[in-house]
Amino acid sequence: MSENFAASILIVEDDPQQIKLYTQALAGYRLTCVANASAALGVLEKSVPDLILLDHVLQGGELGVKFLPRLKQVAAHVPVIVVSGTLAIEEQLQALQGPESAHYVLKKPVHLQTLRDTVKKALDECGFGEMVRSMRSLERAERLATSERERLFTERLARQYELLKRLRGATQKPNISQLSDDYRVDRRTIRRDLHDLVDRGQLPAIVIDGEPRE
Repeated sequence: MSENFAASILIVEDDPQQIKLYTQALAGYRLTCVANASAALGVLEKSVPDLILLDHVLQGGELGVKFLPRLKQVAAHVPVIVVSGTLAIEEQLQALQGPESAHYVLKKPVHLQTLRDTVKKALDECGFGEMVRSMRSLERAERLATSERERLFTERLARQYELLKRLRGATQKPNISQLSDDYRVDRRTIRRDLHDLVDRGQLPAIVIDGEPRE
């Protein structure tokens, strides 16, 4: 088996030349490209990517930043990188503020290594990772009120986050026994974690090919 368990990126861009550059720069990721934010919303109804790369000026006169609230409504946990050559400094700051904001704004022309570095950082630290850190912070703030069930749920999400980072980019089906030893849980727990990640679209189904749901 040689399929790469790469992260999925939704690219919202209407310029073919830019799409070509992004495709080259982000080779190895699973890419889906659409020309405007309306089409992006249609994609999100079917599957949720790990990251959204959003241009500001799009096909049909759509403005990417104006669609941020709607994108966040359906994929609040997905990090967004806005790319624009037209946003003024004040508009860039607005795009980075509030609960429905982007995580990063990159200015065109984009330095491709900067793009790669920003994508990697967003995938590793934003989105799912932010959610896990927030839950742990809440646990610390409300330590006396946290139930065992809530604690176990947070541990489960934290373990799944680490599994996701570990398996992204892998080319071989994971060794369940090795993962069980590394995370000090039984094989059934690892299988359940992997099934959860596949069900959420964060890993391809081949990761659990032949593994029963327990």
